[in-house]
Amino acid sequence: MSPEVLSTPVVDTVKTPDRAHSRARAARRRRIVVTATRVLLLVAFLGLWEVFSRAKVIDPFNFSMPSKIWDQIWTWVTHGTALGSLGEQIWYTLYEALLGWVLGVVAGVVLGIALGRIRFLADVLGPYIKVLNSMPRIILAPIFLIWFGLGPASKVASAVVLVFFPVFFNAFQGAREVDRNLVANARILGAGDRRVTLQVVIPSATAWIFTSLHVSFGFALIGAIVGEYIGATKGIGLLVAQSQNTFNAAGVYAAMVILAVVALAAEGLLTFVERRVFRWKPANS
Repeated sequence: MSPEVLSTPVVDTVKTPDRAHSRARAARRRRIVVTATRVLLLVAFLGLWEVFSRAKVIDPFNFSMPSKIWDQIWTWVTHGTALGSLGEQIWYTLYEALLGWVLGVVAGVVLGIALGRIRFLADVLGPYIKVLNSMPRIILAPIFLIWFGLGPASKVASAVVLVFFPVFFNAFQGAREVDRNLVANARILGAGDRRVTLQVVIPSATAWIFTSLHVSFGFALIGAIVGEYIGATKGIGLLVAQSQNTFNAAGVYAAMVILAVVALAAEGLLTFVERRVFRWKPANS
């Protein structure tokens, strides 16, 4: 065997790590550029907003300005709100949203998998679910307020109805999209319906379900906020309502900023969990 032939694998093994390192460096550079661009866009937007408000190009009474919004957040953090500490208001809203989200996700997954697996149930309940899905669910918040009162139950109910449908349809579609060969092989090996559902269908539908979780938590927050806005004893939604009633535009925007931070933190946590669950999936470049 010639020396040239023997040397070829050595060159390949040297080049392969180099290419991997180059791709990793390129991915890091891209992330840095993307993050820097996002920050620059945010700074430019806030800066223009502040300048236009101070110059009265836009009405500072209605649109406020970033500096006043920051002052309002700092006042809430250091001195609390009229309803109590800011942390208490955030936790109250987060509790309602989390509880509604968990209940909506569980109900959506269970019914979605069940209807995806049992054709008879899908035929019977399908029209009712489509009718309920076509209703504007935000208008149910006043009804829940009448039924359950000013406490957290009415806000949890609003969150549940907003979360349920996206989770249900994704779980239903995930159950329908399961590879039929996997199901057939499991049955050949002696698996019954219960084992097929637990060990084949649900793992296969997990990617579909996780996709809906990212969107559904935002819906849960919306449900809790809308319920608090209509009627509550505490919470971020009530802060928005009080700020609006006193024509405090900075307070309205400050509450929106706080909600955005909470939603981004929840999104980051969900993304972390999803990456841990789907470590086997190749990372997108």
